[in-house]
Amino acid sequence: MPLSIPRWRLIGFLLVVAALALIYILLSQQGAIDFLADGTALRQWIQGLGFWGPLTIIGLMTVAIVMSPIPSAPIALAAGAAYGHYEGALYVLIGSELGAIVAFFTSRLLGPAVLQRWTDQHYLQRFLGSQNALMGIVFVSRLLPFISFDMISYAAGVTPLKFWRFAIATIAGILPASFLLAHFGSELASSESQRIGLTVLLLGLISLSVMLAQWLSSRKKT
Repeated sequence: MPLSIPRWRLIGFLLVVAALALIYILLSQQGAIDFLADGTALRQWIQGLGFWGPLTIIGLMTVAIVMSPIPSAPIALAAGAAYGHYEGALYVLIGSELGAIVAFFTSRLLGPAVLQRWTDQHYLQRFLGSQNALMGIVFVSRLLPFISFDMISYAAGVTPLKFWRFAIATIAGILPASFLLAHFGSELASSESQRIGLTVLLLGLISLSVMLAQWLSSRKKT
């Protein structure tokens, strides 16, 4: 069965991939990747940007989500350190959502056509046809810190999941992590070790709760 993909989709996909590769190469050559991993230096730089600081956080988070090799956690921590719990979390949330949307649509340029080419249509309709199930998978995956945020965004674009469902599941799932990372960064900046420990503990408990809920759900089905 021939793989029929509109030319504009193929060209658009190749252009996006080429642009991302070029951006990453340029950032690496300029030492920007290493700089983004240095939370203290990043926070000081952002604080010196004034009005442009929040927009920079949003832009950096967007790029970090779209380009997996760029670390996003130091950016989120720097946002919390520079702007506090709530404001920092808002910028992280916006940037993460925008990055997820870009990744989703990048994958969607070619993804569904490729999936339909290599997957039996009955199988596809049965296992990927439930919008609620796909939305739930995206939401739960956002709550688990050990699951790649970037790859879930790209993978979702390959499925039939509607965009508005993807956007809602993503923003709902990343809200707790955005706040906790920003809060963690704020506590690091203030050097309150006891509260830092409580924040880390809370993040771990959230992840453990999600895994426990999944385990109980699978037990009920069996």
